[in-house]
Amino acid sequence: MSAPQPQYPADAPNADGYVSAPADVPTLLVKIFGKDRPGITAGLFDTLAAYSVDVVDIEQVVTRGRIVLCALVTEPPAGLEGDLRATIHSWADSMRMQAEIISGLGDNRPRGVGRSLVTVLGHPLTAESTAAIAATITGTGGNIDRIFRLAKYPVTAVEFAVSGTETEELRTALATEAAKLGVDMAVVAAGLHRRAQRLVVMDVDSTLIQDEVIELFAAHAGCEDKVAEVTAAAMRGELDFEQSLHARVKLLAGLDESVVEKVRSEVRLTPGARTLIRTLKRLGYQVGVVSGGFTQVTDDLRERLGLDFAQANTLEIVDGKLTGKVTGEIVDRAGKARLLRRFADEAGVPLAQTVAIGDGANDLDMLNAAGLGVAFNAKPVVREAAHTAVNVPFLDTVLYLLGITREEVEAADAQGV
Repeated sequence: MSAPQPQYPADAPNADGYVSAPADVPTLLVKIFGKDRPGITAGLFDTLAAYSVDVVDIEQVVTRGRIVLCALVTEPPAGLEGDLRATIHSWADSMRMQAEIISGLGDNRPRGVGRSLVTVLGHPLTAESTAAIAATITGTGGNIDRIFRLAKYPVTAVEFAVSGTETEELRTALATEAAKLGVDMAVVAAGLHRRAQRLVVMDVDSTLIQDEVIELFAAHAGCEDKVAEVTAAAMRGELDFEQSLHARVKLLAGLDESVVEKVRSEVRLTPGARTLIRTLKRLGYQVGVVSGGFTQVTDDLRERLGLDFAQANTLEIVDGKLTGKVTGEIVDRAGKARLLRRFADEAGVPLAQTVAIGDGANDLDMLNAAGLGVAFNAKPVVREAAHTAVNVPFLDTVLYLLGITREEVEAADAQGV
């Protein structure tokens, strides 16, 4: 049995043969607001059902126990609108709610060309920041179609659905504003690809973990200050990475290989790292790491965290001692981008559906090659060049940039799925 067809004149069918209500069809916007309680949504539509109206649109929001329920419905048969209005108001009174009914034509106005999702992370998110963000969106010609909270802790994360402006233009305008306001923002094109980003590749030192691994080794060799000085210069982009790597590793010559286990035990994961990886794996993502550090640590992290990919430099060990050299292919700035592409090929994931996360200048090629590059508590040169930046010390906030809510994360944890 075929579904009943709309009783109003239809626009021309689209490519799939579907039709939509034309703009001149009379409609009623029914808005109910007040204290939330069970049965409000069912009660409203039970009341409307008596008048043979069709539902065109529904929107419901609950904030701190207060509900706003909007229903856009077609006009009832001739002569019944007055009775419908009286009945809705009477029902709302019985529920100790307020009702507003507005006559009009058609559905929402057509949205402008260009669809973007703007994710804002605040710690805290102030009214001043929110006003400035909204004004900037409007200034680019965009319209805010919907605002949705993704998380309330450890940061406040909200998502703005914006239409009417191109994503790149919006991203440029908001990046400037974010720097002024001290909030983190990500702007991505809306569409199916947002949830289709199926490979995440991270830097290790000062990203997945809180430490610089070579400095942990250096502490055991008594040359921590010298190594830290060279590391800082390399991360700022002031030194060639390969040259700085060889210079630092040379200082480790003579260390006993037993130091490797000590360093592994000293590594501290970044807050939220386990949650990020666990949640991504539950969603079917593949997760990898690339590091200018050492396989002696990344191989251990791969096993402990269930990572799909891991690649780093390898410290040469001969007769139980570190030689002060590295072996094999050097993982530098260009190497990280090359490995991202290799991992994507092995995972069967288009490069546009990858996410890269890093903090240093040697991560820049990888961040720019990925579909979404995230600068995590990064150096200024990296923040300015990446697609987006996160400046709070919680790695799992990256989930919000993918449209994953805190409630979804907690529900998955509770169910163990």
